[in-house]
Amino acid sequence: MKIQIANNVDIVRAECGDIPANEVRRTEIDGIVDTGAAQLVLPGKVAEQLGFEEAWHATVRYADGHSQRRPVVKNVWLRLCDRESVFSAVVEPNRETALIGAIVLEALDLIVDCVTQQVLPRDPHGIIAEIE
Repeated sequence: MKIQIANNVDIVRAECGDIPANEVRRTEIDGIVDTGAAQLVLPGKVAEQLGFEEAWHATVRYADGHSQRRPVVKNVWLRLCDRESVFSAVVEPNRETALIGAIVLEALDLIVDCVTQQVLPRDPHGIIAEIE
C-alpha cells in the first residue's frame, strides 16, 4: 500500500509562510502493515531524503533474535487512508519499504481486515477517540 510521508517541520514552515509549499520535502512510498510491530520504520534513504532530525536511538530486536541500535527520527508526517498525523520513526538503513506498526494504526483509528488484506478506517466518518 502507498503512504505519503513528509517532513512536518517543512509543513509548519510552509504554513507560516517561511518557505513556499512546493519546498516541503515529501514523498510517496510503499508501506507494509505489521500488526505485530509497534513502531513506524522508515528506509534510511527516505529519512535522509526528507531531512528528518535524529532524536534518539532505539534497540531493535529482529525476528532471528539479534539486536541492533538504530536511530529514531521525529516530525514524520504520515498520511494513510486519508488520515494523517505526526510520528517518530525508527530508521532502518537497508529497508526499501516503510513498516507500519500498531502505533500508527491506533493513532489513525484504522483496522486491519485480514480476510481482504485491507487497512480500513474503523469509522468512515472520522477518528473515534476512546477515553478510559
